[in-house]
Amino acid sequence: KTGCYLFLDKYKDIIYIGKAKNLNKRVKSYFLKKDHDEKTKKLVSKVTAVDYIITNNEIEALLLENNLIKKNKPKYNIDLRDSKSYAYILIANETFPRLVISRKKNENGKYFGPFTSAQSRDYIIHLLSKSFKLRTCKKLPKKECLRFHIGACSAPCIKKISKENYLQNLNQATLILKGNTKNLLKELNKKMKKSSKEHEFEKAIEFREQINAINYLKEKQNVERQKTYDEDIINYLVKEKKVYLIVFNIDKGMLVNKKEFSIDYKEDFLESFLIQYYDEEKLPRKIILPRNIDNSLIEYFSNKSNSKVRVIVPKKGELKNLLLLVLKNIEISFFGNESKLIELKNKLNMQELPNVIEGFDVSHLGGTEIVASMVQFRNSKPYKSSYRKFKIKSIDSIDDTAAIKEVVKRRYSRLLKENKEMPDLILIDGGLGQLNAAINVIKELGIKIPIVSLAKKEEEIYLPDKRVLKLNKKNKGLLLLIQVRDEAHRFAVNFQRLRRKKKMFE
Repeated sequence: KTGCYLFLDKYKDIIYIGKAKNLNKRVKSYFLKKDHDEKTKKLVSKVTAVDYIITNNEIEALLLENNLIKKNKPKYNIDLRDSKSYAYILIANETFPRLVISRKKNENGKYFGPFTSAQSRDYIIHLLSKSFKLRTCKKLPKKECLRFHIGACSAPCIKKISKENYLQNLNQATLILKGNTKNLLKELNKKMKKSSKEHEFEKAIEFREQINAINYLKEKQNVERQKTYDEDIINYLVKEKKVYLIVFNIDKGMLVNKKEFSIDYKEDFLESFLIQYYDEEKLPRKIILPRNIDNSLIEYFSNKSNSKVRVIVPKKGELKNLLLLVLKNIEISFFGNESKLIELKNKLNMQELPNVIEGFDVSHLGGTEIVASMVQFRNSKPYKSSYRKFKIKSIDSIDDTAAIKEVVKRRYSRLLKENKEMPDLILIDGGLGQLNAAINVIKELGIKIPIVSLAKKEEEIYLPDKRVLKLNKKNKGLLLLIQVRDEAHRFAVNFQRLRRKKKMFE
């Protein structure tokens, strides 16, 4: 998906904000590439978490990135960004108005934009000025200029056009800036095809660029909206007696924050959430919701903020699109990993989704300081409070099979004894030998848990019936198993290094 990614440090402070057409590829590149410059290497070393906001298109991502950088001033963006807003097209308040570029909205006139592409913005100004013969000079000259003689200006300077007729032309240009582009696009497409047929390719390219510039105007720019007040956009999704909510905070037309929540479902969950949320957060002028709430609650909010709070439930248009954008973020933030679990369940012929996966790995240094790790993933995400470290006690030489046997027995004997929840799937790092060792332990304990192992070289999945499953390297289920295996390996190696350092110090 397209959107913005936010890198956070160990204090949960935002240290870098970027945009991407494909968030997955872009964020991965930071951690997979080896040839980063020194600044990027330093940035990557500080990252402990990643957040993201999905947008509808690249223009929205550009605008959102700009807004978030201006608000948060991340450490690693400061040197790269001037934090200025993108430029607008201004119809200046003049006797014979013209189209000009403006970076700050501090002049009288009508503003359109902002435009994240300077090339498209310049094409639009050039195209509209030429098509509707609008003046481009800063001051009205005393005699006509070359633009009049080539038919690109109506020459209001020498009164070749009345003010009334000039303003009519300007109104046509304004309609196009507002998005009424159908007729002009039709005309330009005709000219482009005609030029191409007559082998006037330079002209055809110019018309194509003009068409692209106008199409650029039609892009919905939901992120930056020209408003002088703040508003919150809240949407939710109910699934399996849980409610998943996201709040977009809009400050003076700019999307500045995203907050995620999950609560237990009850009949009046939305009202309860709003009361609790706005007990701590500042009430905005407008709250955009997917459904109506009780008028008494709206009145309560207005009294609390000492100003009228409006609750809007849009049925169509820009606000409805923003609600849908929030819903899209909910689906990806909370359920983006569900497809991995479904894929894994199907490939392993499991009865239930493997919501809880526990992965094991063994680490040692030449047969010394033998340790093991157990990591737990819940709903495809690491659940670090359930991670466990083990010092191997039964062996003192290289025997990964015996080590796996010991650690699996210790883990599930304890869960049985304490009557705690068992995982939905066990993953062993290794081949058939390690897998069989784990299966034998599970049988001895008299419990039934699906077990597989994953071999490193070919990423082959070993199944209990001695079958070997080889999946496409891009299979989501396989990628999840690799993630669990690699996390177990990382956790085991870190523990082994810690033990080694401790022994050397002693």
